Parts: sequence; structure tokens; C-alpha cells
Amino acid sequence: MDTKKRILVVDDEQINLEFFEVMLSKLGFDVHRAENGQEALEAIRRLHPDLVILDNIMPKLSGWEVTKIVKSSSEYAEFADTPIIMFSALDDVKDKVEGLELGADDYITKPFNFAEVLARIRAVLRSHELLHQIENREKRLDLGDMTVAELQKAITTTKDLLKQIAAAPDLDAAREISTRATASLNDIEGRVASLKLEADGLRKAATDIGSVRKKSRAGVR
Repeated sequence: MDTKKRILVVDDEQINLEFFEVMLSKLGFDVHRAENGQEALEAIRRLHPDLVILDNIMPKLSGWEVTKIVKSSSEYAEFADTPIIMFSALDDVKDKVEGLELGADDYITKPFNFAEVLARIRAVLRSHELLHQIENREKRLDLGDMTVAELQKAITTTKDLLKQIAAAPDLDAAREISTRATASLNDIEGRVASLKLEADGLRKAATDIGSVRKKSRAGVR
């Protein structure tokens, strides 16, 4: 399975775009570029990136504006949990706080050291994967509870119908009740099968995340 992380780099300075593309591609990341805030929003919709590296001072839309739209706009609700690392030449604490409060996962001041940036990229990705794993476990617990409830319902329904069959006045009545019992069990079976498929999907996602984390610890991307 391809677990290569897709990173969108957004900056209006070509030299920075080229630098990140070369350096991150060498490390195995799938790197894409955008030159302004509007292009960034379009690329996020198209690419579904695992991480956005976003310059703050840009034409059309600033990094702050892009972050606010992605994190709080209903139009981008499906991308709201996309991690964002914001860059800026502004070193004011107020600017950093504003960026983080808008939903950025990290804020790095230019000029930057690439080794530090890489460490932060990996830290943000690990944190994001861990959150997904926690959410995955919670969903699996919920599914387990739902499956138990469905099975308990099936047991109760079947017991009730069996009692009705035993008390049926004649064979035709017993057959009618038996038909209803079969239909009820088929319905429950379908529901449980659907829950099983969802559980299998969550289990697969958890396995994929575990694989990525192992590679991350080994320094492989």
C-alpha cells in the first residue's frame, strides 16, 4: 500500500516552492504547489492533502484567510481537520497566537531551518494520525455496542416468536409466525452484516495508521 504523504506547499515566492518541492520529494513526500490563497483552496479540494504548508503573506487570500475558511467554513467542512503549518516573516507573538487560534497546527517564523521544519512536519503528521486512531477506536467501540444491541434484539424477538409458535392454535398460524420470525432474523442479519463491514473498514484504517507510524519511527516516508 502507498502510504506516501501528500503535502501542499503554498507560497508566492517561487524559490520557496522549488526548495520545498525538491527537499520534501527527496524524502519521499508527494509534494504539490500553489502560489496564492485562492489556488490553495482549489488545490485542497482537488488533492485532499495530508498536510498544508502555508505562507501567511500572499496575494488574493492571506494564509490567515485560507486557514479560517478551511477550518470554519461549512463549504470546507470535510477538510476542517487537515493539518496546517503556517509560515510568516512576522515574529510578533500576537501574529503567532492569531494563526494558532484560527486553527493552524504550528507556526514557524522565516527565515527557517529546514531540519526544524521537517521535524515539525513529522510531529504534526504523527499527531494527526494519533487523533485518527483515537477516533477510529471510539467508532469501533460504538459499533461494538450497536452490534450487541442488535443481537440482543434478535434474541428477544426470536424468543417471543418461538413462544407464539408454541402457542399457535393450528399449523397455518404457526407457519405464519415462522415466516415473520424468518423475516425478522433476516433483517437483523442484514444489519449485523452492515455493521461488520463498517468495523472491517475501521480495522483496516487502524492497521494502515499503525503501518505509517512504524515507518515514521524508522524515519521512512
